[in-house]
Amino acid sequence: MNCIIIEDEIPAQNILKNFISRTPNLVLINTYNAAIEANWFLNNNDVDLVFLDISLPDISGLDFIKTIKNPPSIIMTTAYPEYAVSSFELETIVDYLVKPFSFDRFIKAVKKVESKVINNTDKKDDVSDETLFLNVDKTLHKIRIKDIVYLESDRNYITITTVKGKFSFIDALKNWIEKLPSNVFTQVHKSYIINQEFVDKISGNEVFVNGHKIPIGRTFKKELLTTLNIS
Repeated sequence: MNCIIIEDEIPAQNILKNFISRTPNLVLINTYNAAIEANWFLNNNDVDLVFLDISLPDISGLDFIKTIKNPPSIIMTTAYPEYAVSSFELETIVDYLVKPFSFDRFIKAVKKVESKVINNTDKKDDVSDETLFLNVDKTLHKIRIKDIVYLESDRNYITITTVKGKFSFIDALKNWIEKLPSNVFTQVHKSYIINQEFVDKISGNEVFVNGHKIPIGRTFKKELLTTLNIS
């Protein structure tokens, strides 16, 4: 796993570097003294894990996490145990290490991240392998779930737009809310469900999905932003 350190204290940096070098599955790719320095790198590179100090000179570690687009797994480091409870309010934080921490405790935290990565990979693999048949005009069409871009409801009809084409048939959108994996598909409007993997951008109350402009319902916007890790 690729990892970075965001820590302003040199002794703490050195301890983390030493522990990381002794852990075969970790590769340290950068170390930063302040959060703002790491912001661009995190938003433009693949990082699996961040060792993040809570008390930083420019911004607190907890506030910094909220500025990261699609944040990786986080292991917080702190000299203040009381911060641990509030840190777990953010889902991306996997564990916290109270200074000074031992190598054994460090390894336990890393193993938690490994388990999370494996579980997320399994979920994605399951979705990519799943297929279903759509009965349209007395013809059964086999499609892969991961190829579904979005679903649109119009009265008693559902139209499923995939990367290969559109399929319309009689059905209710609520049936598909229950059928599709919630870690990939999100309802954004009373008439629309989208595949999160195809989201290009959000502008006002519209989301662009693989080039298609789709309205966002007022009651669905907060959940959509949360799902996409947008603060």
